[in-house]
Amino acid sequence: MRYLHAMVRVRDLDASLRFFRDGLGLVETRRRDYPEARFTLVYLGAPENPDAEVELTWNHDDEDYGGARNFGHLAFEVDDIYTACAHLQAQGVTINRPPRDGRMAFVRSPDAISIELLQKGEALAPAEPWASMPNTGSW
Repeated sequence: MRYLHAMVRVRDLDASLRFFRDGLGLVETRRRDYPEARFTLVYLGAPENPDAEVELTWNHDDEDYGGARNFGHLAFEVDDIYTACAHLQAQGVTINRPPRDGRMAFVRSPDAISIELLQKGEALAPAEPWASMPNTGSW
């Protein structure tokens, strides 16, 4: 058995690509358009592990998928959690659970998918502004 991908439905493909590709640094591995069925699939992988993909499914007709949290979250290992959070924050992403411990943070995609960021290796020493930053919203 081999893991293939996790699928998330997105309402705005451009906003989602800005988040996953430009914000998190995932790379587009392939794309399939199905104009007759009115949907597009975009597959993204981490540069160090491109075979473990996230599939963004964009249905061309707008649909509200609700705010259910039963999906859980996607998790990504990052080289420097503080740099990753600062980069996302500079792109306008809210850091919902700051990396106060130098190890873990949570953000949300434009479609409210929870994204866990985990520090590669050992936790970094606590640092400001993260150490004293409160949680914001839910993740």
